[in-house]
Amino acid sequence: MNRANGARPKNLKGTVKHLFKYLKGHVFSLIIISILVLIPAIATMYGTFSIKTIVNAASETKDYDVIKEACIKIGVLYAVGILASFIYMQMLASMAQKVTYELRRDLFNKMLHLPIGYIDTHSYGNIMSLFTNDMDTLTDALNNAFATLIQYAVEIVGMLIFIFILSWQLSLIVVLFYVLMFSYIIYSSKKSKKYYKEQQKELGKLNGYCDEIIRGQRTVKVFNHEEEAKKHFNELSSLLATSSQKAMTYAVSMVPMVMFLSYVNYGIVTIVGGFFVLNGIITSIGTLSSYLVFVRQTAMPINRFTGQANMLLNSLAGAERIFALLDELSEVDNGYVTLVNAKYENETLVETKEETGIYAWKKNDELILLKGDVRFHDVHFEYNPNKKILHGISLYAKPGQKIAFVGSTGAGKTTIVSLINRFYDVENGSITFDGINLNDIKKDDLRHAIGNVLQDTHLFIGTIEDNIKFGRLNASHEEVVAAAKLARADSFISRLPDGYNTMLTQDGLNLSQGQRQLIAIARAAISNPPVLVLDEATSSIDTYTEHLIQEGMDSLMKGRTVFVIAHRLSTVMNSNAIIVLEMGKIIERGEHEELIEKKGRYYSLYTGKTELE
Repeated sequence: MNRANGARPKNLKGTVKHLFKYLKGHVFSLIIISILVLIPAIATMYGTFSIKTIVNAASETKDYDVIKEACIKIGVLYAVGILASFIYMQMLASMAQKVTYELRRDLFNKMLHLPIGYIDTHSYGNIMSLFTNDMDTLTDALNNAFATLIQYAVEIVGMLIFIFILSWQLSLIVVLFYVLMFSYIIYSSKKSKKYYKEQQKELGKLNGYCDEIIRGQRTVKVFNHEEEAKKHFNELSSLLATSSQKAMTYAVSMVPMVMFLSYVNYGIVTIVGGFFVLNGIITSIGTLSSYLVFVRQTAMPINRFTGQANMLLNSLAGAERIFALLDELSEVDNGYVTLVNAKYENETLVETKEETGIYAWKKNDELILLKGDVRFHDVHFEYNPNKKILHGISLYAKPGQKIAFVGSTGAGKTTIVSLINRFYDVENGSITFDGINLNDIKKDDLRHAIGNVLQDTHLFIGTIEDNIKFGRLNASHEEVVAAAKLARADSFISRLPDGYNTMLTQDGLNLSQGQRQLIAIARAAISNPPVLVLDEATSSIDTYTEHLIQEGMDSLMKGRTVFVIAHRLSTVMNSNAIIVLEMGKIIERGEHEELIEKKGRYYSLYTGKTELE
């Protein structure tokens, strides 16, 4: 029997109902499978019941024709049962894979449309476990538990019916032991469930620590913390072993206890059955023989039924977590203003399907030239009621201006650029893009107009060219090279053995941090965005590389509205406006020279009298 697990769905009825939405497209297959599952179960019970006929014919009537006929019937029924098992297992495997495919597809689609707020508040590991552990467990259950639960349930009920037919008096003893078996299973499951919860908690701690140490191997080695890491791992592992042992004490006792009770049951029934035969209560040896085989077989379906039921409940707990994500609200987008290609005809702006390099906002039937004028109007923002980030932010970026944000960690710099991208929507105040409320612009269209180079560079497994083209999938090779040259990435790419066809590992770890950043900048450049957001874009690049990038950036930023977040103040000195933020408020705004003359917060940062925290 499979061991129990502490995981159980909190809403079993709701989870089953949700799962049935995926199964209802396979109702015909489920009906056929259910019918086919009955055949081997019936074959098993009929074979056991036929022992009565065979033994009586051999010991009393000596009628070999009866024995021959019974054996042929049993053989034919067993053959049909084997064929039915083969067919329903194939059908079940096919159905399980289709359901899993549909679930995995919907789960991935949902993940892509979740709001950033959900991603920010849920760990990568928890989301990944839905695609791996929970999905695999559910697939295993669909492949195995569904059919076997039906088969074992039929066998248990069928055996009870047959033993009552053979001898209702002896069956009262069997029913008593059935009650004892199920009572212990329920008691043991409750006990093990408590300790399995502790086990899962300790397992989570251990897995989290292992993940931390694996990711931080360089840091561990640099500080010679191998022995300390081993010690802490052993402590966590010991706690896990203790909780696991307590859980297993009850879980693994189910099989031997059920077997023990079945042996005692079998012994008592054998003795009492022999007494019944001697006294004529049971009329034949064949009846007792058939009865005893049934009794001997009862433990197996009970054990297996319990194991499969546990497996199914565990898988439904995983399914519940999957459905919980599927029930999450997708990213809300009530925008109606779209971004279109445009051109001038007789000095009138008109929409076109051609890529002209001129863009316009289409608001109902009105076309508004995309210039890149971004303004904040008394914006207040909080991620939750207890975490207010921005307090009455008002600022403007005129077309073609470079606006730099400077401030301590948590001042609200990244929050501002997140609002510009509509990763979060403003509730108090407003943001306008070329005079249009940002909430009225469709998110996809808005993000087409904004190029981002983020602090945490993420590159995908694939070629360098593929990663650059991620900014615009239909870009030509020549455009990829041009973007790389603009970002000053072409030089190092050309020196690689495979050039632009060089395969990158996950996150581009086979390149230096600076090289990865250059590719990310080229990716933003190829999308040719009217507005550019640089969030610590040069934070991981050496001074020489930064100088190269700055040359490319000056060309890239020409004619674009640019928002820059940077700790290196040398990168923002030529900005049209430098905005100094503290605790979600603007405390200074002006050009570099202007702020230096004021001798305020920016002056202190620039001269080194104070540092960013």
